[in-house]
Amino acid sequence: MRTAEIKRRFLAYFEADGHTVVPSAPLPAVDDPNLLFVNAGMVQFVPYLLGQRTPPYQRAASVQKCLRTPDIDEVGKTSRHGTFFQMNGNFSFGDYFKDGAITRAWDLITKPVDAGGFGLDPDRIWVTVYLDDDETAELWRTIAGVPTERIVRRGMADNYWSMGIPGPCGPNSEIYVDRGAEYGQAGGPAVDEDRYLEIWNLVFMQYERGPGTDKEDYPILGELPAKNIDTGMGLERVAALLQGVDNLYEIDEVRPILDRAVALTGVSYGAGAGHGHVASQSPPEDVRLRVVADHVRTSLMLIGDGVIPANEGRGYVLRRIVRRAVRAIRLLGWSEGPVLPELLPVARDCMSPSYPELTTDFGRIAQYAYGEEEAFLSTLRAGTTILDTAIAQTKAAGGARLAGDRAFQLHDTYGFPIDLTLEIAAEQGLAVDEEGFRRLMADQRSRAKADAQTRKTGHVDLSVYRGVLADGGEVEFTGYTEVARESRVRALLSPDGVGQAAAGEGAVVDLVLDATPFYAEGGGQQPDLGIVTVGGGELEVLDVQSPVPGLIVHRATVRRGQVRTGETGYAEIDVNRRRSVSRAHTATHLVHQTMRNFLGEAATQAGSLNAPGRLRFDFHTPGAVPPSVLRDVEQQINEVLLRDLEVRAFVTSQQQALQLGAIALFGEKYGDRVRVVEVGDYARELCGGTHAARSSQLGLVKVLHEASIGSGVRRVEALVGLDAFGYLAREHVLVSRLAELFRVPADQVADRVEQTVAALRDAEKELEQLRAQLVLGNAAGLAAGAVDVRGVGFVGTGLPAGTVSTDLRTLAQEVRGRLDPARPGVVAVTAEAGGKASLVVAVNAAARERGLSAGDLVKGALSGRGGGSPELAQGGGVPAEEAPRLLAAVRDALP
Repeated sequence: MRTAEIKRRFLAYFEADGHTVVPSAPLPAVDDPNLLFVNAGMVQFVPYLLGQRTPPYQRAASVQKCLRTPDIDEVGKTSRHGTFFQMNGNFSFGDYFKDGAITRAWDLITKPVDAGGFGLDPDRIWVTVYLDDDETAELWRTIAGVPTERIVRRGMADNYWSMGIPGPCGPNSEIYVDRGAEYGQAGGPAVDEDRYLEIWNLVFMQYERGPGTDKEDYPILGELPAKNIDTGMGLERVAALLQGVDNLYEIDEVRPILDRAVALTGVSYGAGAGHGHVASQSPPEDVRLRVVADHVRTSLMLIGDGVIPANEGRGYVLRRIVRRAVRAIRLLGWSEGPVLPELLPVARDCMSPSYPELTTDFGRIAQYAYGEEEAFLSTLRAGTTILDTAIAQTKAAGGARLAGDRAFQLHDTYGFPIDLTLEIAAEQGLAVDEEGFRRLMADQRSRAKADAQTRKTGHVDLSVYRGVLADGGEVEFTGYTEVARESRVRALLSPDGVGQAAAGEGAVVDLVLDATPFYAEGGGQQPDLGIVTVGGGELEVLDVQSPVPGLIVHRATVRRGQVRTGETGYAEIDVNRRRSVSRAHTATHLVHQTMRNFLGEAATQAGSLNAPGRLRFDFHTPGAVPPSVLRDVEQQINEVLLRDLEVRAFVTSQQQALQLGAIALFGEKYGDRVRVVEVGDYARELCGGTHAARSSQLGLVKVLHEASIGSGVRRVEALVGLDAFGYLAREHVLVSRLAELFRVPADQVADRVEQTVAALRDAEKELEQLRAQLVLGNAAGLAAGAVDVRGVGFVGTGLPAGTVSTDLRTLAQEVRGRLDPARPGVVAVTAEAGGKASLVVAVNAAARERGLSAGDLVKGALSGRGGGSPELAQGGGVPAEEAPRLLAAVRDALP
């Protein structure tokens, strides 16, 4: 049974049972600050499980794309560890509980294939339960008939589930399938988890946990608002069972990638003597082939969900995975250049039956994957040579550990990943001072990004905001239809999160209202500012944020009077600011669509800023946008403004929105109901922001410039409305003034400026030639005037102030060439520029044979500063009045 069919059957079974089928969230965990990636099927349902939001359904089913990298070093070595995987899950929010979950799971996995099930043999199924969970053990006996000897009780580390971070948790029960004696020892899951393969985890989500250090050390904070069910069936594991293969690397969505790697390298797979079916006994070649297959597929899925290679965060995880794949296949013997163009299309063909968007978006995906491989191959060539030298030096010195500063230099200067340094060093029998490396990395980060972790909400524990949300429910945003309204003060918090009953004049508070017209910063749009009047008090709103979904928090200063919780107030936004920001946001949509028109669908948004009168739009594209294209983009946008198109917003289903052609941003998580903003028939995008009413209200859009902000990401900045008019007015004044000075029409100013610049450059070259002739014209006289200093012919002279350093070197070498070659000779030349003195020293071959070095003479005169070769060296930076001392110091140093 193919993997796509297993997925289809799972969803069909639960949809027929009254579950709402929910699309997978993107791999980036955009709504959870604790996670880089979605690592479990229940992540997108956490607000429902915690009771923070009311679920729109009581039952749900999904097949969630997931990524886990803590076990990345185990990839290929076991039958069950992969970086990317898919998790089938069924969920109940206060509906059925343990008995319902067990009944449904047993029915689906044991039902015959021709009846829509998976047809697993009941006699080969084992289950585990939490140590003291007698109720679940009894349910397995009564509902499924599982005998007591195949019900295993395990501790908190194995059978008490959480995401590894504060959030929902509870005891769980896992379903295992005995694959037979050829896969390992008898005795159940506690003995051998290769033979007994876990396929489904039923989590009885009852509690909320706090922070902790491992799987067992964390506090239980209390019960959840309702008892929920969260299950996770490993799609790849079930596929391995139903397809009769040994491990997840050999299923239909992965094996073709592995086979292509075999064909490219000529290495045989599965040929290791005696390893049989057990992945942990595989030879190194098999492990590397599995790493290649797993990592290429993972790279495809990550880039498909909008992640691009970078040096931090999600982008670094992707970079590491791509580079591990490339290095693994090169260790298998591939040396013919880039390999991803051979492997990535195979991964696309494997995964597109389940994710057809991978085919339509493959051009963009391939650009980033291939570009990253090319960059890594360059890094590999340079870094490996340097690392090999460092390893050889360490071994020669009798060391067993590569210094942390060497590993840091490789990473910081050459872009050589630390994990690659660790792997290569280990292969050569050396450890790496990881602690020293991490310390240097931490020092660098703290210097460069001292405030990187300080967000708009400061360091306030998000649980404070969750508590406010739980007490009063979601805050209604009314700003789409009104700019002012009455509302009750629900909560007042100090900036560090302490609740307050009242706040007086001068206090800075976080204000929560029952309903508000203030837009909270999000989607690139800056927040509304304005005034809230409460009783006899008045607050100036300085910022608006949504620290947890459903809650809008106003950071405000009490300008006069006193504000109390429970009082009714009047909230009014700054209308002029709102209109200006809204115009910028609408302009951003037009820029996005127009960039796609000219550069193709791959030019997807990577970020934006919509501020009063200006916008910043970041987008994915592999190279610079030509100026001619920018001009065409600007012209087309302004033509749209002249068409006076209506800007309309409406709410519909996500599926319907995508069918209408609405652009959905990569990495964003959307609900079942989405808001669509369309500008006539020109642009249509999923968006929660505020906008102009018609395109003509934007007035004018002026694109300022375009530049790179990272690998494969460009940034366009533009002005909108009066700001654009003001900019053009200033440009007009400037051009008019230049036209007046050059005495030419305005349209000839650029040509005249180019001519003037060219003439100045020619004049500078002539001046350089004249200056050189003047300097060198005295070389013969200086050489003839050399004085004898202890057997050395010495020439010391100073040049006029303002002489450039190239003239100093030229003169020193010219004088040296005119000295008697049979006699040791030293030339020292100084000059003054910008209040500082420079020194150049040249020595001839006879002086070198006597042991004189230009570099030593310069450093001696400048107290260790300066440098160069033994024949020619220079330095400077001392006050100009010290120039004579420098000449004297060189003369006195002659032996």
